[in-house]
Amino acid sequence: MQAFTILEGVVAPLLRSNIDTDAIIPKQFLKSIKRTGFGVNLFDEWRYLDAGFPGQDNSTRQPNPEFVLNLPRYQQASILLAGENFGCGSSREHAVWALDGFGFRCVIAPSFADIFNNNSFKSGLLPLVLEKSIIDKLAAACEANEGYQLKVDLEKQQVTAPDGESYAFEVDQFRKHCLLNGLDDIGLTLQNEDLIKQYEAKRKEAAPWLFNGVT
Repeated sequence: MQAFTILEGVVAPLLRSNIDTDAIIPKQFLKSIKRTGFGVNLFDEWRYLDAGFPGQDNSTRQPNPEFVLNLPRYQQASILLAGENFGCGSSREHAVWALDGFGFRCVIAPSFADIFNNNSFKSGLLPLVLEKSIIDKLAAACEANEGYQLKVDLEKQQVTAPDGESYAFEVDQFRKHCLLNGLDDIGLTLQNEDLIKQYEAKRKEAAPWLFNGVT
């Protein structure tokens, strides 16, 4: 998992409340369990005027010219401003993978659905909570200034705007440790690889019949 330390990136505003995971990545694209390849279909039903399906050549489709992420000024956005209860609905991890595949490393919202919140941390995406009034202020500045960027410092737990104003945010310290060090569940387990090997060796010696045919 890619570590998250300091992110300085272009901001895109999508201040809709209750954006569910089916809107983030529609159900027809969930046939793969790989983490890659979902970014092209992020917000598919909002980004395109025609229906999408797996394996489609998106270059031949009709983009919605009014959808915010189709605007040239937001093509390189890595920070998304969103509304309340972002990521509600089904528990699909693909929603986080689609956001990451599009280029987002951080979503800032007043609140997140619990499962989406957990999936985000496990995949290297930072779900950052700020008050709605602050997000509205940042969104207004974003819309007024093309190329508007924010700096997100996970170590200091601060979001800094171009005018120098900073906003503190809370984050679970264990989740923070994992993000700063790029540790997903597998990475956490492998930190104890030597102890695991020692246990397996002792177990094999104590109960060899359990390991017949196991190399």
